[in-house]
Amino acid sequence: MVARESLEALASSVCSHRKSMRPARTKVLARFVRLAGYDGLLVVLDEMVNLHKLTSSQARNANYEQLLHIVNDVVQGAAADIGFVMGGTPEFPEDARRGLYSYPALASRLAENRFAHQQLVDLSGPVIRLQNLAPEDLLALLGNIRHVFTSGGLARHAIPDEALIAFLGHCSRKIGDAYFRTPRNTVTAFVNMLSLLEQNPGTGWRDLIGMVDIAPPDSIEDRAAGEAPQLYDAPPAIDPDEELARFRL
Repeated sequence: MVARESLEALASSVCSHRKSMRPARTKVLARFVRLAGYDGLLVVLDEMVNLHKLTSSQARNANYEQLLHIVNDVVQGAAADIGFVMGGTPEFPEDARRGLYSYPALASRLAENRFAHQQLVDLSGPVIRLQNLAPEDLLALLGNIRHVFTSGGLARHAIPDEALIAFLGHCSRKIGDAYFRTPRNTVTAFVNMLSLLEQNPGTGWRDLIGMVDIAPPDSIEDRAAGEAPQLYDAPPAIDPDEELARFRL
């Protein structure tokens, strides 16, 4: 049995290599994970929308080619004991000019079930569309965060269920439906409140909830997906000091 310390050293060495995400290297690492007693290796690639934002079509296609190798190995059974989860906004696969579906080989392999729609969901396909959280979902999420924050001890919960409902009501009054549709700021404020309660035992949760300041989401990732994606390559910026910047024929 391979020692877990040796596995961690191997993973650190492989991940530090600039070409560590090559499929062959990742397969070797997955094999060592199995020898260490784990069920397998799960690789999570988040913020994949950054590939969609690349202005160079050559750079995008080079990255999509690597993703194609990964998809082929997983679908055809050439990669054992390893799984991949890629997360991104809807523009990442759907943009006809820059997204995954702009690469024909990936578009065919990642095709969704044409019979699935908003009421009928197919979770067995390669692409799973996540729905926005409902208020009930966010309430359950905050309950789980509270449980993790106290290391799973029910007796150590800093706030009761009543406080969760009061906190969500406060967020709703502050930023409206955005508190559960784009919950990043809501979750951050909730964790900050738990931290204060933990470090200041004499403080009551009712005193803090009214002081919580929730800012509406303003980052690109937090905005609703209704904005039209940029469908052209932006021209490179011109350096005004460049010798030929003002040259005209």
